[in-house]
Amino acid sequence: MELSAAVSVSTGADPALRRLIREAIARNGGWLPFDRFMALALYAPGLGYYTNTGRKFGMLPQSGSDFVTAPELSPLFGAALARQAAQALAASGTREVWEFGAGSGALAAQLLGALGDSIERYTIVDLSGVLRERQQQRLEAFAPKVRWVDELPAELSGVIIGNEVLDAMPVQLLRFDGTQWHERGVVLEGESFAWSDHPTTHTPPGEASFPPGAITETHAQAEAFIATLADRLQRGAALFIDYGFPRAEYQHPQRLLGTLMCHRAHQADTDPLVDVGQKDITAHVDFTGIALAAQDAGFDVIGYTSQAHFLINCGIVELLRGADVPTSANTHKLLMEHEMGELFKVIALAKGCDERFAQEAIGFVHGDRTHTL
Repeated sequence: MELSAAVSVSTGADPALRRLIREAIARNGGWLPFDRFMALALYAPGLGYYTNTGRKFGMLPQSGSDFVTAPELSPLFGAALARQAAQALAASGTREVWEFGAGSGALAAQLLGALGDSIERYTIVDLSGVLRERQQQRLEAFAPKVRWVDELPAELSGVIIGNEVLDAMPVQLLRFDGTQWHERGVVLEGESFAWSDHPTTHTPPGEASFPPGAITETHAQAEAFIATLADRLQRGAALFIDYGFPRAEYQHPQRLLGTLMCHRAHQADTDPLVDVGQKDITAHVDFTGIALAAQDAGFDVIGYTSQAHFLINCGIVELLRGADVPTSANTHKLLMEHEMGELFKVIALAKGCDERFAQEAIGFVHGDRTHTL
């Protein structure tokens, strides 16, 4: 295996997690592809960022949290999203919502409250036992309707919700040296984790040209996840809300070093090899790749737009009437272009729904950007 020179990086990882990753590197011949490193850093049972006991979600760093998501910012996010979910339930003739990665349980509480008797069951798919316990406490009032599962069944029907789920799925890192592509992985240098690049035949999708030194991500796991959903969903729709771009923007020269980011204490950094297991690791979503994977697997792409357009289409301005000042201020953060309104996008997929749903999905009646995918 040919390796480029590694750059030494210090690490403050939990000792047990560091030992687990060191063993994985050793078993793989001394070099671990970044997607496998990321999977361990985030999801190693009891040790990874999303499975350990640390607090993740909250408004301020003083709470011990690392970042805030839209449902924590404003209850009107879930109330608006519920309007699109209700239409999708009716169009598919189903009465179950499936939420992936339910986080603090805030969105589930909002959707359960807004959808009421239109749903019989709310199923949460979450790998974190710690987060599951917190969700159970928050959703105690809805206990008869809510269940938790560790994996997808062979068949399901209903409306699937994923808010900031796709960005947390492990990605491959690729670097172009001007002649050849290399896959970026992790090695050991003393007690530290370090970068090292391995020549590969794997290349980024699409036809973009990259300058020497460019780094980008590929999203095989997220695309495989979408394909699995399409295979197992008998009838229903899927709504994913996340930060990202269509491929032409994703691979724009201004993103020369890719989109990989880490989040801790409401601060962002670009070094996932430090404080492993103690901070989030994410990459922006390639929505073109998601749409193509969905179509190839049997989904119809119903719509794609900015979060601001989607929420406005779903009536969030009407819901704002009478809101108190903090709720109003936080809701505007969901809509403003320089906050979450433009960076976050919404994509809707459907299978086995009423044909009119493709033309009448309320979240996409204005500002649909499917043509940009």
